[in-house]
Amino acid sequence: MIISYELEDSLYINLTNRCSNACNFCLRTDKDAKEADKWETSADLAGTSKLWLEREPTVDEIINDLKKRNLKKYKEVVFCGFGEPFMRFDECVKVAKWLKTHGVKIRVNTNGQANLIHQRDVTPEMAGLFDIVSISLNNKNAKEYNEICRSKYGEKAYDALLDFGKRCSEQGIETIFTVVDILPKEDIAICEQIANSHGGKLRVRKYIKGDSA
Repeated sequence: MIISYELEDSLYINLTNRCSNACNFCLRTDKDAKEADKWETSADLAGTSKLWLEREPTVDEIINDLKKRNLKKYKEVVFCGFGEPFMRFDECVKVAKWLKTHGVKIRVNTNGQANLIHQRDVTPEMAGLFDIVSISLNNKNAKEYNEICRSKYGEKAYDALLDFGKRCSEQGIETIFTVVDILPKEDIAICEQIANSHGGKLRVRKYIKGDSA
């Protein structure tokens, strides 16, 4: 079971396979579940594969795994694996609290639907723990977002992720909305305006099949 993996100068934490989205571009849509142990993500750039978890690691297992790492060597520790990290929000918080005792900079890569998933505003609980939140914006409006991301919450997921980003920014968390570079330039420009109006900035990622970073 791969709990943490290195990618360039960062350490990534793999907590869950679960997600509230079923994105068209996700490897989940390309592979049969019986081949799940072979599924690969962008972590393969670092020579790591088989991130699919047969079971979710406990908080103690995650921390024990991190204790084997030299945390000082990493630019940051990132909650990002095969699934949506904030499906396990409480566990993320517990691990983040432990990491903060070691002076670690923490980022989370998320679909921004945590408040929908947990039916509460979780952003006050993130303050002081998560330095950066990277939210997959993916498109310029709710309809087009849901056409590719297919959230279990439907089109309301889009407004929810925007609100989540704004609330994170208000909590003093550096907030980044992301899109991939396959979008038309005019759509990317609109997305940048949306990000700025919700307290964040836009990062345009190079498209890699199955990439969640």
